[in-house]
This record gives sequence, structure tokens and C-alpha cells, in this order.
Amino acid sequence: QVQLVESGGGLVQAGGSLRLSCTASGHAFRSYALSWFRQAPGKEREFVAHIGRSAPNTVLADYADSVKGRSTISRDNDKNTMYLQLNNLKPEDTARYSCAAAIVHGLRLRDPRIQHEYNYWGQGTQVTVSS
Repeated sequence: QVQLVESGGGLVQAGGSLRLSCTASGHAFRSYALSWFRQAPGKEREFVAHIGRSAPNTVLADYADSVKGRSTISRDNDKNTMYLQLNNLKPEDTARYSCAAAIVHGLRLRDPRIQHEYNYWGQGTQVTVSS
């Protein structure tokens, strides 16, 4: 069973930055397409960002409109780790952020917003942004 463990959350003032990490167990990390989701209290879980399997000269990242231009998703296959850099944080970014991994045969998920496409989920890390 693959385990995903998130870290890097915390309390930050509006306008600040955080870098979230998601580390996976096992030896198949390179075969996963990966995403970040978040869930605020009383709200449904929503898509944040997606990154496909690594490919040369190919951009395989996708972002929700709410974080586009303020965030960067990346992965380090040698470390079995995915990252989400969040900048210019806003109070509405307050949520529990979870990572998810999908076994794919291509380079990425056709629609990374479909949650049941993912095989593994982490427990999440809390991000709280104060105004």
C-alpha cells in the first residue's frame, strides 16, 4: 500500500508564502500523476493543482483558477516528493491540503479534477492564513 505524507502547512499572514511537500512510499513514484486538493471547513474538497509524469520539454502542470499565478507545482522523482509553492496567500486559501496520486499509462490524467480517478490519498496538512 502506498502512503502519501504531506508536510509544510502552518499559520501564515496574508501575503505570505508556504511550500507544501508530499512524500510517497514505495518505488513507483515516477509512474504517478499527482495533484493537490484542499478542503475548507463546511466546503467540498476542491482541486488545486496537477502535475503529470515527467517528460522532456513538456509542461504538464494544471492549476485551479483560484491559485493560478500564485502557485507552482513541481516534483522530484529522486526524492519521491511533490511540492506546492503557494505565494501571496489569502485568507480564502485556508484549508486542509491533501495530495493524491493516480496510476496513469500516459503522462497525466485527462481530467485531474475528477477525484475518483486517484488511487492514493494523503491525510493532509493544515494551512491557515490570517488577515
